[in-house]
Amino acid sequence: MSSVGEEAYVELTTFTRDGRPKPAPVWIAALADGRVGFTTGGASWKVRRIRQTARVELRPCDRSGNVLPDAPLLTGEAAVAKPADEQAVRSAIHAKYGWQVRLIEAFGALAKLLGSSVGSSGVAIVIELAGEDSA
Repeated sequence: MSSVGEEAYVELTTFTRDGRPKPAPVWIAALADGRVGFTTGGASWKVRRIRQTARVELRPCDRSGNVLPDAPLLTGEAAVAKPADEQAVRSAIHAKYGWQVRLIEAFGALAKLLGSSVGSSGVAIVIELAGEDSA
């Protein structure tokens, strides 16, 4: 099995206050210290749930969020990146996804110029993986 940080997409499952799972596909990148990270909108529900409950689950998936057959389940704890970690996450995402990130940033900048909040600032999330669970 390859490292989860090498996957093109992972299903990130965050949890509501009452414990309900909320899965969503995300881009993911490995960080030099063994953690993984992704970026998302600062006001997203993912960020709100992570601030309430750090526990997350990760499973390889396709771009639509369909979990791959026999995909391993990884658990970990997520947090909004501190300023020292934020650039590492952004650099890793840029290095891995290249032109796709630049295209999304261009659309975000255009939306901001047109008065939309879509182009508003995002945050980086870091995840400390706990290990592999049996799914």
